[in-house]
Amino acid sequence: MMKRLLWIGAGLLAIIVLGAAYVLRTPETASEPITAVTLASNSEIATTDAGLTTFTISQASSQASFSLGEDLRGVRTEVLGVTDQVAGEIAIDPSNLQATLLGTIQINARTLATDNDFRNRAIQNEILETDSYEYITFTPTDISGLPDSIDLNETVSFTVSGDLTIRDVSQPVTFTVTATLTSESTLEGTATATINRANFDLTIPSVPQVANVDEEVVLTLTFTANS
Repeated sequence: MMKRLLWIGAGLLAIIVLGAAYVLRTPETASEPITAVTLASNSEIATTDAGLTTFTISQASSQASFSLGEDLRGVRTEVLGVTDQVAGEIAIDPSNLQATLLGTIQINARTLATDNDFRNRAIQNEILETDSYEYITFTPTDISGLPDSIDLNETVSFTVSGDLTIRDVSQPVTFTVTATLTSESTLEGTATATINRANFDLTIPSVPQVANVDEEVVLTLTFTANS
């Protein structure tokens, strides 16, 4: 009887060790530097309007992030994951903002990082499965609340609705955006949205010393785009 219990215990231990090794294995790195899906490449939104100027998100001065709370070793902790590997284009005519076009926004999920390497591996390997799904994408379908025009150094607020795709799950999401035309060639701003993990089938693996992970996740894009 004792021998049988020892064999069962050894088997369970092996399963636990193998499971931990799988979750914490070294994930794939980014396949290439991120580049924008150009507006001109999308036949549905491409334009020849001479009044529109296309601004491209700069990785050097932009950041995409997620944040949520968890209990880590019994202490309530705010988890922040960030990356500068975000890309996209927006075309505007300052005198006619109603003609604004926004292209697909891409984030390389393999480059998202928190302050904990073990957490990073769990996020990439188990939650986001970044070996198979390298990019998170947001495809805009509607822009609402824009004023008619914008002046230099003026800040405008509006919303952008679209389809957010994480792994192989797409859901409608609306971002609240503020943007400032800081020069004729530079557009700066922030976009935020709150999503529910369950809507994207994002489950947290069972990890020792981690508990009570928030269901809601705040997504933020802080961007500088240059023409």
